[in-house]
Amino acid sequence: MEPQLSSGQGVRYGIQLPVQSQSTIYAEPWEAGAGAADLVEIARAADRAGFAYIAACDHVAIPRRLAEAMSTVWYDPVATLAHLAAVTEHVRLLSHVAVVGLRHPLVTAKQYATLDHLSGGRLILGVGAGHVREEFEALGADFERRGAVLDETIDALRAALGPDEFPAHYGKTYDFEGLGQRPRPTQPRIPVWVGGSSPAAVRRAALKGDGWLPQGDPRDRLSEPIERIRHLRETAGIDTPFTIGAITEPLYLGTPNWNVGPHTLTGSPDALAESLRAYPAMGVDQIQVRFRCRSRAELIDQIGVFGEEVGPLLGASG
Repeated sequence: MEPQLSSGQGVRYGIQLPVQSQSTIYAEPWEAGAGAADLVEIARAADRAGFAYIAACDHVAIPRRLAEAMSTVWYDPVATLAHLAAVTEHVRLLSHVAVVGLRHPLVTAKQYATLDHLSGGRLILGVGAGHVREEFEALGADFERRGAVLDETIDALRAALGPDEFPAHYGKTYDFEGLGQRPRPTQPRIPVWVGGSSPAAVRRAALKGDGWLPQGDPRDRLSEPIERIRHLRETAGIDTPFTIGAITEPLYLGTPNWNVGPHTLTGSPDALAESLRAYPAMGVDQIQVRFRCRSRAELIDQIGVFGEEVGPLLGASG
């Protein structure tokens, strides 16, 4: 049974995969020497442990001015998630986030429809506006209008990822009709989760998305945007299921004998579950977790214990 991600269920948990993106903000030292085999084993561990999704990021090219901080290691999300779909069974596949304004929506639709088809309907399409000017300029995309372009692109993708073999969209930036694309997605409606924490991103998520992916907002800053999303959707008369997300503090199950950093949550499964239950209490439906670790083996162990001993305490199920 595939994990169902929508409001009203116990808080679910997913993971942004290591290795596939290596920003200095969060990458562990061991990831620099890791590769495909590590990603496969970590994805399989998350699948076994009942994680709702595994996620991969999207950057095409990093300019030199940002390379030291961001690194240039950013695996392509479609290729990465397709590879991991073939070695997992249940875990869903999230782009967190695809900078869809860098590409024509028909290109994006072809890639992600194929991924959903090949994976048996496991795609969650996370989208965001992007922030690297040089990336947009190199690809001929409009950086200054990226917000407006993203708004339209979501509409275009709704059409292009829908049931019609010959989708149609008429907009300011993109127009298409009479152009067939198969295979169609397996899911009748691809969930679109919108990333970003700016007022524009929160509004976009509320009015155009099926979910919201905040960009690492501390838990004490989540209540206000969550309430704003609820208000915007109620005012607009939108009552479809919606998934509120959050990225937790770094986690380490047990008592570490090494420096895991001052902001890492540590302790027993009961202690971590007690702390993490604050998220659903404020209206969060899914949490994205990241574990401090010194090796692939330690990460896989953390994933397994979390799934076996913490997940059930969060009200998550199968």
